[in-house]
Amino acid sequence: MNEISCWTLTTGEAGMTSQVRGLAEAVGLPYEHKTVSLRRPWRWMRGSFAPGVLRGLTADSDALEPPWPRLLISCGRRSAMVAVALKRASGGAIMTVHVQDPQISPRHFDWVVPPRHDGLAGPNVIATRGALHRVTAEGLDAARAALGEAWAAFPRPWIAVLVGGATQRGDLGWERLDRLVRDLREAAATAGGSVLVTPSRRTGEASTRHLVEGLAGVPGFVWDGTGENPYMAMLATADHIVVSADSVSMVSEAAATGVPVYTAALGPLGHRLQAFHSALEAEGVTRPFTGALDQWSYTPVNDTPMVAAHIRNALGLAD
Repeated sequence: MNEISCWTLTTGEAGMTSQVRGLAEAVGLPYEHKTVSLRRPWRWMRGSFAPGVLRGLTADSDALEPPWPRLLISCGRRSAMVAVALKRASGGAIMTVHVQDPQISPRHFDWVVPPRHDGLAGPNVIATRGALHRVTAEGLDAARAALGEAWAAFPRPWIAVLVGGATQRGDLGWERLDRLVRDLREAAATAGGSVLVTPSRRTGEASTRHLVEGLAGVPGFVWDGTGENPYMAMLATADHIVVSADSVSMVSEAAATGVPVYTAALGPLGHRLQAFHSALEAEGVTRPFTGALDQWSYTPVNDTPMVAAHIRNALGLAD
């Protein structure tokens, strides 16, 4: 076994990487993150057995070779195939945990950790309310301390806005983006507060520019991509958080703060996303954003420690 007791494995997508890192950090074993990519035809293959998949790794993939880790945490369909191959190569010595639906039978892993709206069930399935993440009380405290008085000139309440972008179902809708801008302007004007916006990689230059122009004159800022992303500082200090509904990860991270979280649908949502939002609304965690600000309380949503405790127990690690 490797002296590094855990590997995390993804194909590099930021949301997936955040989930596996968050779980590894909560488990508490020293870990190393592995990023992989597959050549054709392996990248097109589906199923639990892709012959020679470890030989199908691209040259820029991280090395996957003995000594093997004690624990492997993967996320994503292609990473699932690689994880199955690694367990086989290790002679079953690696405990495999796959985050999200692997799109193959859960029996190929020791544990599968999908969000409950995926509808996956089984004796080794640990369903969560949303996405796993790296947001912790300690991390929020550190982000708050690091920010200091940098935003002191912005009047409160601070309305943090986390914007997603294009999905497989379509691009950001301009009409809905305009509605979001109008609602944010109304909320800031009514409350006498500020609007702090961080776009994601998927938002795109045109949509970001549209936000900048639409919010001109409103106290606050739209992050322009330079310097460190203020995302964590916004989560740590916001009085209200508005999140575009396309991102389960961002909604889950916002819901870990305990402050009011509003969702704004900026594009079409499938039935799985609708189920995710309906469940959080029913539990009193989130509300749709209409331009009106309100106050409510809820227990912060963070299933990462629960999953980590389950894995630690399975590994025989004492708490």
